[in-house]
Amino acid sequence: MEIDSESRTDSTSTIVDRTSKSSNIESLGLSHSKLDYDGNFIRSASGVFMTGEIVFGLLVWTLIGGTEYLHIPALGWVMFVSVFYWVLTVILFLIYLTMAHTRIPKIPWKIVGVCFNGSASVLYLTAAVFCAISLNEAIRGRYYFISWVASTIFASLAMVSYAGNTVVNFKSWRSKSEET
Repeated sequence: MEIDSESRTDSTSTIVDRTSKSSNIESLGLSHSKLDYDGNFIRSASGVFMTGEIVFGLLVWTLIGGTEYLHIPALGWVMFVSVFYWVLTVILFLIYLTMAHTRIPKIPWKIVGVCFNGSASVLYLTAAVFCAISLNEAIRGRYYFISWVASTIFASLAMVSYAGNTVVNFKSWRSKSEET
């Protein structure tokens, strides 16, 4: 009997502690935030281009990563560009998808998009060229050659996606700046 009464007092104190912690959070001015989901973003031009960037970038670095690319220094550059921009694009995609960018109004998101996508398209252009030049090192018909050809094609498609998204963001930025 004594154990049961002690366990009851422990469980009620635990409940009290949980409520006091949440009231402390609210008293500090902190609250639990809920991110919204913007389903229209995926259907927008920028969302379609970002989806293409993510898919093509993923294909580039997985196709090269599955080979012995370390023997050719140019493919190391292609891996760096594709992995770096793939990670950043996924982060930006999630920021736009959850509408987290609306919670940080001090950042000029249109200019960030123009600069990010512009730099990505230029660096993906160099990556596609380096990947195409590296095809001379591979033996035709072998697995590495086929993977490197496919990665060259997907790097080119990723570059086109980033360039298209640059144009979309630039037009959006220009139309917004003309309104003010």
